[in-house]
Amino acid sequence: MPSLHVHVSDQSDQVVLTLVGDMDYDTCPRVTQAAAAAAVRLRGRAMCLDLAGVAFMDASGLRLLQGLRELAEAEGGGLLLRGVHGEPLRVLDLTGTSILFGTGAAPGTPAAAAPAARPARLLA
Repeated sequence: MPSLHVHVSDQSDQVVLTLVGDMDYDTCPRVTQAAAAAAVRLRGRAMCLDLAGVAFMDASGLRLLQGLRELAEAEGGGLLLRGVHGEPLRVLDLTGTSILFGTGAAPGTPAAAAPAARPARLLA
């Protein structure tokens, strides 16, 4: 049975959800719960998903990212992806959806969010 751990932390300009494990049908509800709880703290800040610890993502994970983007935008923020690599990056590239997500710098460094009108690049 796949597992996924979610850690939520507040940064000055974003709320960061650090994921470690697989993003699939069984684990995505855990991320949805954590993100919904964190969304009330956004207040116009970005929600950042650190995916450096995620090696696998299926279509459920892709749908989750799209839903989190909508949730963050509804709260006046946006969704940034950080540390995307391997299979998750391949899924985003193959589906052409990487353009929907901004990028975020590592904590302690200046944010590198791309403007919404321009295609976004994912940090690897």
